[in-house]
Amino acid sequence: MTATAPVAHPLQENVSKVLPTLREHARWTDDNRRIHEATLDALVGTGALRMRVPARYSGEETDFATLQSVIGEIARGDGAAAWNTAVWSMCAWLAGLFPDQVQDEVFADPDVRVCGVLSPSAQARPDGSDMIIDGRWAFVSGALHSQWQVVLAMAPAPGGDGVWPVMALVPTAELQLEDDWFTSGLRGTGSITTIADNVRVPMERVLPLPLVLQGQYATELNQASPVWNAPMMATGSACFAGAAVGLARAAVETFHDRLPGRKITYTAYESRREAPVTHLHVAEAAYLADEAEFHARRIAGDLDRKGLAREPWTLPERIAARAALGRTFRQAAGAVEALATASGGSGLYSTDPIQRIRRDVQALNLHALMHPDTNAELYGRALCGLDPNTSYL
Repeated sequence: MTATAPVAHPLQENVSKVLPTLREHARWTDDNRRIHEATLDALVGTGALRMRVPARYSGEETDFATLQSVIGEIARGDGAAAWNTAVWSMCAWLAGLFPDQVQDEVFADPDVRVCGVLSPSAQARPDGSDMIIDGRWAFVSGALHSQWQVVLAMAPAPGGDGVWPVMALVPTAELQLEDDWFTSGLRGTGSITTIADNVRVPMERVLPLPLVLQGQYATELNQASPVWNAPMMATGSACFAGAAVGLARAAVETFHDRLPGRKITYTAYESRREAPVTHLHVAEAAYLADEAEFHARRIAGDLDRKGLAREPWTLPERIAARAALGRTFRQAAGAVEALATASGGSGLYSTDPIQRIRRDVQALNLHALMHPDTNAELYGRALCGLDPNTSYL
């Protein structure tokens, strides 16, 4: 039982053609904790890294359904590459919120890669027409292959009323890179720590995060685009959901590809295919993979529909997008776990893709902004008539 898939976009077809390259280098990427150059070159060649570059800079500026499907297709070959593509897409979208003259600088190369995190773990202070930023950011996926980073820092709020978080664009060449990404999952993303030491940023490259979260963007030219007529968190939810769906599909394909001719050791089953326990596992995995895709597509569909109609997003809709993302991640992890369990001891070998898929999807489910339990609690609060306990909506 499989949900009806949308017609493949040329970008998705391009990615399908390079899946052998992604799969060939996926283990190297995992072992070396960064994307293999051949994988990166293949992704650049498909155009997938231009999905959130404005069309006026030769970007693809695709709809959200296409974005999600392409990222899911990449995940069929390499989960780390899919995650980084989601990050680069989301951060390019963030760059598209800045004044148009700033975008001229960032998108001068349409294949530019912008990384970033949303934790305001640094400090910023005004200095004339600039902002001076000091601090560090962990979990910066794709930093090793990025030219710019979206950084967040706490800065003095207007009127001297305490501090508030600001978002800034900084060339990665002006940051120090600390290779501390030693993890169990998503190892190939190279999600290292970056450090700013007295980095000077022009004020035009600084935006107040509270205004961004309220949909008050500095760009003028992107305001007419359905892609940027969307809330920040719902946009991120659509990007990252694709990686989880793709990993679930990759697990299903991996399991069925090696099913013929396998038996269940220490039983009378000479064919694993004929064992009822296998039927239960594959059915459960198919259910969960389909359910993950359902929730992911719902986020993308809402973004495309409301963006074209220029409809505002209500608070319940914003909360529902995060809830759907958490559910996507949980169901995808369940699908992978069912098939990893059905794979038996052979699935533990590093040569077996399913153990990497399992570690990657587990890592997704630990992300603070996407954790299924956190997002379910947020959704439950709303259903109980309580105010959300976060501004990241």
